[in-house]
Amino acid sequence: MPFFIFFAAAAWAGLITSDFFHMQLRYPIDLTIEEYNEQKAWEHAELDHCPFHPEGGCDLARHGTYPRKFPEYCLVPRWYCPSAHKTISLLPDFLASRFPGTLDEIEQAVNTAGSCKSQEEAAFVLRPEISLPSGLRWLRRRIQYVKEALTILAGLLVTECAPDLESFRNKFRTNRVLIKLREMGREYLPSMPPIVGFGPRSGKRYCHPWVFQQLMGTVYARLMG
Repeated sequence: MPFFIFFAAAAWAGLITSDFFHMQLRYPIDLTIEEYNEQKAWEHAELDHCPFHPEGGCDLARHGTYPRKFPEYCLVPRWYCPSAHKTISLLPDFLASRFPGTLDEIEQAVNTAGSCKSQEEAAFVLRPEISLPSGLRWLRRRIQYVKEALTILAGLLVTECAPDLESFRNKFRTNRVLIKLREMGREYLPSMPPIVGFGPRSGKRYCHPWVFQQLMGTVYARLMG
């Protein structure tokens, strides 16, 4: 089978994702998107060593930036490792991974859903310009990703928190729960699913189910240990 046909089939089956070419790492920066743009903070980002070759010698080099266009245009710094043939980007803490928007915006959407009488009402409040079915899909994706992050980190960190925003908000006294989760779970970010983590999505379209199952197995082991 020609390589390009095999590659396309593997990508369609979820055996190859964007991780095949690209790695995301955390850029721990306490700025809003407006402050980030005003200060051109991507120009000050530094990658101390290559994540693929911590011993060095791979000629890691800056590789420009790539844009995030929503909710506001901003640039994400990027490096390239010629030995691994991969790019590495530093994602600012305020941005959701592999998903449009900021963590604060997604958190606010889930908060709104929790304060409304129904998801239908919340979808209309948040996205009145689109149809109700589209608004519900938009909202439910965000609820799903937030619930995954809360459930995983509640288990990994043994926080004695229910997997909901209000419990985490009260325990850690913060109104920016998702950003706090990325900071607290930094050790697990490479394998955690979006929007907080940098791993693949848990759906079959993006990766095999065992990736997500392995992470949940770690959660179970922590809780039982």
